[in-house]
Amino acid sequence: MSRILIKNIKELVQVETEIKKKVVGEDMKTLPSIKDAWLAIEDDLIVDFGKMDDLEITDWVGLEILDADGKMVFPSFCDSHTHLVYAASREEEFVDRINGLTYEEIAKKGGGILNSAKKLQNTSEEDLFNDAWKRLEEIRKTGTGAVEIKSGYGLSVEGELKMLRVIKRLKAESDLTIKANFLGAHAIPTDYKEKRSEYIDLIINKMIPVIESEGLADYIDVFCETNYYTPEETDRVLQAGIAIGLTPKIHVNQFTSIGGIQAGIKNNALSVDHLEVMEEQDIQDLIQSDVMPTLLPSCSFFLTIPYAPARRLIDSGLPVCLATDFNPGSTPSGNMPFVLSLACINYKMTPEEAVNASTINAAYAMGLNETHGSIAVGKKANIFITKEISSVAFIPYSFGSNNIETVILNGKVEG
Repeated sequence: MSRILIKNIKELVQVETEIKKKVVGEDMKTLPSIKDAWLAIEDDLIVDFGKMDDLEITDWVGLEILDADGKMVFPSFCDSHTHLVYAASREEEFVDRINGLTYEEIAKKGGGILNSAKKLQNTSEEDLFNDAWKRLEEIRKTGTGAVEIKSGYGLSVEGELKMLRVIKRLKAESDLTIKANFLGAHAIPTDYKEKRSEYIDLIINKMIPVIESEGLADYIDVFCETNYYTPEETDRVLQAGIAIGLTPKIHVNQFTSIGGIQAGIKNNALSVDHLEVMEEQDIQDLIQSDVMPTLLPSCSFFLTIPYAPARRLIDSGLPVCLATDFNPGSTPSGNMPFVLSLACINYKMTPEEAVNASTINAAYAMGLNETHGSIAVGKKANIFITKEISSVAFIPYSFGSNNIETVILNGKVEG
């Protein structure tokens, strides 16, 4: 048995004595914490915590002690929306946007998702794994302890399965908690532009049976958007995934509102992601559901598109989740602290709301709320210790800085 005691913690953040599923509306402004605290870990679980004044140790055998004087302890971030398995960067499109092309114009000339799909066809599983491993190490160092990774750059039977097998290997070998999302319906491949239904048949009849037999995914996803998939097509794909036990998630309302949110609600999606463009009916429908609205501010930052109306959502009594959207085209970064900065600056979320959105609500968006996202007895010991900082607000305030000193995943100190 491995045992760790973290003592003299300046502030232990996001503590729970009763585990909550999520935090909604006005409650998102509250972030429970204990000042001058301690935290005890055994093996891979949190076993106790409290104020230093109440600390009593009777058994010191095999106990590793970490002194966090002047430092804060947080539950690791949960990043519920990434595409971090990909074949190559797309900085040429970055330059195209600087020169005036829109994301949609770049896509129409063969860029965007189709560009990544073309590059992935000629990349081996081993190379995909090695590159993705480096990205996992990068996000680990900035506080992420759980991550969802989507396919979607294969857009063929061989390519999609190759991506999912890489994700499965990452799951097996990484200390991060990883969820796999099948996003075969990310775009329509060029060869199927005039025969869309045939590609959807390929997803349902060729890809999904292998995903089921090999246990390659936890979720099924669709990009329901103008020029991508209609709500009717989305419903068909999600239903096929549900039939083999996959949980639906959905990309919606990035550029237009076409009924994707309603398709997600109808299929009991765990989350609806993007939400840069929201109609009042979309908000009212979400209020009546258990679906987690997930916002991706670094995508808006990088593409210079509108930011999601986070304040409208929260002030309407909804929860929100924050994620990175780490991908080569619209968000080439998996830095969660920077996402918190963007949320505070551009969404006008408070630091407390941003932490709730990236921990407890993000764990909900990954189906991990019983094991991740807060400091609670019995939860996974996925935490980080900051450098000496003055407050919770210092993390989003000091954008671009990495204020994380020590990462602990599954009860193991990783530096």
